[in-house]
Amino acid sequence: MRKTIAVNRSAGFEYFIEEKFEAGIVLEGAEVKSLRKGNCSLKDSFCFLHGGEIFIKNMHIAVYDKAGAFNSRDSKRDRKLLLHKYETAKIAGKVNEKGMTLVPLSLYFSGSLVKAEIALCRGKQTYDKRRSIAERDRERDMQREIKNYI
Repeated sequence: MRKTIAVNRSAGFEYFIEEKFEAGIVLEGAEVKSLRKGNCSLKDSFCFLHGGEIFIKNMHIAVYDKAGAFNSRDSKRDRKLLLHKYETAKIAGKVNEKGMTLVPLSLYFSGSLVKAEIALCRGKQTYDKRRSIAERDRERDMQREIKNYI
């Protein structure tokens, strides 16, 4: 069972997605409650390696309003991702290649656990983005014609 919390829509437009991974994420209790309300944004977020571990940066989780005075953590703090060692080693090797980056695609509940779907990506050039827009428009026109025909 998978309940989606947030999706990074710009990732598919900005990058060619090469390989996807599922990672756990280290959160506090108030952050999980805020996620249950849907208060999360993956816009402008990215992943980086530090000391053999992978962290997600700029992911905004709104401060839970009923958490009390003890929850004064930053809403855009770096959060650790939980992966197997072999997955981390594989990602580290690929990220060190030229042009590869690690981007979060979505955040979701898997049962009671919060999971992040991350992907190894290669950046698109402007002409690739224009081609993507043209294909999307062509597909939309085709669907519109099929709908009008029926």
